[in-house]
Amino acid sequence: MGWFSSSSPTTSQPAAAIANPEASKDGGYIAPDRTARAQCWEGRDNFFKCLDRHNIIDSVQEDDKARKGCMPELMEFEKYCASSWVTYFKKRRVMEHQRDLTLRKLSEEGATPMEGSGVGGAGAAALKGR
Repeated sequence: MGWFSSSSPTTSQPAAAIANPEASKDGGYIAPDRTARAQCWEGRDNFFKCLDRHNIIDSVQEDDKARKGCMPELMEFEKYCASSWVTYFKKRRVMEHQRDLTLRKLSEEGATPMEGSGVGGAGAAALKGR
C-alpha cells in the first residue's frame, strides 16, 4: 500500500498495540493505521452513547458513575484507543458540551454572529476598516 493509497489495509494492528503503542527504532511510536483509528472512534462513540443514556457529561469527574453504568463500553474504548486519546476525547466531550451551552444561551439572549467571525474574527473586520 502506497503513501496516498485509498485502498484499505489488509491487516490491522491488534488492540493491544493501539492502547500500548510499540516504539520504533528511532524512539518514536508507530501511529495507528486507518482501521485502528476507526475502531477507536467506534469505541469512543459507543461509550459516549452510554454516557448520554446515563446523563453523564464529564466521565472524568464522575468516573465512578461512568464505570458503574458503562463499564463494557469503557473497556472497549480503552482497549482500542491509546490512553492519551481516551483522556483527550473525555475532556473534549466536556469542552464541546460547555461550548454548546454557551452558544445556546447567547442565542436565547438574541446574540447574532459577528460579520467576518469565520476567519480572523472581529480583529480581521477591524483591520479591513469596518
